Amino acid sequence: MSMDIIDYCLIVGAYLFGSISTAIIVCKLMGLPDPRSQGSGNPGATNVLRVGGKKPAAITLAGDSLKGLIPVLLARSLDAPDLTLALTGLAAFLGHLYPVFFGFKGGKGVATLFGVLFGLHWAVGAATVGSWLFVARVLKISSLSALVASLLAPLYIWLITPSREFVMVTALMTVLLYWRHRSNIRRLLSGEEN
Repeated sequence: MSMDIIDYCLIVGAYLFGSISTAIIVCKLMGLPDPRSQGSGNPGATNVLRVGGKKPAAITLAGDSLKGLIPVLLARSLDAPDLTLALTGLAAFLGHLYPVFFGFKGGKGVATLFGVLFGLHWAVGAATVGSWLFVARVLKISSLSALVASLLAPLYIWLITPSREFVMVTALMTVLLYWRHRSNIRRLLSGEEN
């Protein structure tokens, strides 16, 4: 299937939108330290929670989720094919992980992944977030919750949608999320993760 100029614009626009760091902007506007210089050094909601508390963390979580959701919904509203929808979501996710505006040093991608999944299919997003909440409630380890939920996401996509493109891109995002969590995985294996 060939792609046209609108498809390419959606994908590039999604990457640029994903490159806007909610954590850095929220911390700056709320007079908090740069999250890249505090805690884990990660510009994401969990580290903003450490740096500034629940309110800025909630705003960061919402903003990072919307970075994944809005580009996919925009592509959907333009009747983009599954390949373009999937690549638009992937681009937003990559923008969060490797933001062009912040030296390609971004967050770990959990909230943005959730946003993308809700954009691809609401039931997939709900199932993935439900898995995260269940593991978080039982084990009380944020990183492990993210790892389990993202691992299940391609399965949910496969069960709920007939789209091969969605399955492949979701699996790729899961691999990238695991790569970004490699230090957390090492700590989990050694029993040192908070």
